Amino acid sequence: MTTLRIGTRGSALAVAQSTTIAERLARETGADVELIRIKTEGDRTQATGESLASLGGTGVFASALRSALLVDECDVVVHSLKDLPTASHPGLVIGATPGRADARDALCARDGLTLETLPQGSRVGTGSPRRAAQLLARRPDLEVVDIRGNVDTRLRRVGDDLDAVLLSAAGLGRLGRLDAATDLLGLGWWPTAPGQGSLAVEVREGDPDETLARGLAAIDDRDTRLVVSAERQVLARLEAGCAAPIGASAVVDAGLLLLSATVYSPEGAGTVSASHAVSLDDGPLETQLVDVAEVAGRVVDELLELGAAELAPIGGGPSGGDPVGSAS
Repeated sequence: MTTLRIGTRGSALAVAQSTTIAERLARETGADVELIRIKTEGDRTQATGESLASLGGTGVFASALRSALLVDECDVVVHSLKDLPTASHPGLVIGATPGRADARDALCARDGLTLETLPQGSRVGTGSPRRAAQLLARRPDLEVVDIRGNVDTRLRRVGDDLDAVLLSAAGLGRLGRLDAATDLLGLGWWPTAPGQGSLAVEVREGDPDETLARGLAAIDDRDTRLVVSAERQVLARLEAGCAAPIGASAVVDAGLLLLSATVYSPEGAGTVSASHAVSLDDGPLETQLVDVAEVAGRVVDELLELGAAELAPIGGGPSGGDPVGSAS
């Protein structure tokens, strides 16, 4: 492979993420790399003010990239994993999940305010139904404002028509804007979207290129793959997409994988949570992924027993569909 072509959306955040992967693959393989910018339906409608759910969710960002990959316009594509449907795409596989960045949400508020010190009635912007539900559950006195646009567009509204916005810490960090965060919300009480902070490097299934395979193996992080698989299994088994108000967080520590998930009512009036752990042996990744699926099943079973299906718009069964995505 003379030149490795990496497909990416054209937004500043997508380009920053793809550039990071490009540089790592170049170091590991010695190949030249080229970014191929691909316009998606989600990018085209950024300025319309429509919600992502009304635009078709996750697919508005993922489908154009996947189409370009399948017709050989590029060799790999880079996704924010939280925006990727849980159902696999025919002919494509996730070739690598590099080490995860900060999975927390970040409040970016005027005057250095935190979630606890925002005055009553403050206007907080987010495009994510999960974040909206969490805000209303924690601070029902706040006004949640649905917003669209890139990170800079959202940050510019703070101190103007909004008192604060909620964004991902990982996205801010990748753009060099983490200084805008005034409060980083702990995963223990504010679980985020399954896969948040992680990237997925997707390739064609059965691609025979040895150089590419070597590079993907070098940048893949096993613990990251295990924890994001656990979190995404919760979505898949609940037949829920990223627009569903669900937070999930998994960690690997001392040979144990601990998975916690919370389902919120859209208005924040109720929540149900479940946590389970599984011991990971030193066997092959495929065996560990089976264990991860088993612990996710136990978490989902408990959530359903506690009434999650009545609380939020979820299906409550194995997912075979394309879940709906939320704003970054």
